[in-house]
Amino acid sequence: MPARIISSTEAIALLDTDAVFLDVRSVPEFEAGHAPGAYNIPLLESRGGGLVPNAKFADEVAAALPRDRTIVVACKAGGRSAKAAAVLVQLGFERVLDHGGGWSGNATDVGWARSGGPQTTADAEGRSHRELVR
Repeated sequence: MPARIISSTEAIALLDTDAVFLDVRSVPEFEAGHAPGAYNIPLLESRGGGLVPNAKFADEVAAALPRDRTIVVACKAGGRSAKAAAVLVQLGFERVLDHGGGWSGNATDVGWARSGGPQTTADAEGRSHRELVR
């Protein structure tokens, strides 16, 4: 079953539940602001002035995320999160939600930041990409 797409309002409402937030933006994008408590496992990594695929994405997700919780996948505007959510479904995660509006929004959703979602630049312990790949 494919991941269900949810709005920014729906994603924000899940913050106070046991859902796990997975931000698949690059490390610099994540460090500029993200949902409190979010994991950062980039689908694409910043390298050489551009973005290249994170060849270890599936392995990093499988090692870091609990399979018994709802996973809310987000990116900047919905493109990367849709691809990442499909990978999670292929890995056997059963409760995957794709935050379609992402951090900055798109034509159909204004995004987390403009919807008033809480923001932080602080990493939750053990959830930054640097800590997850040690």
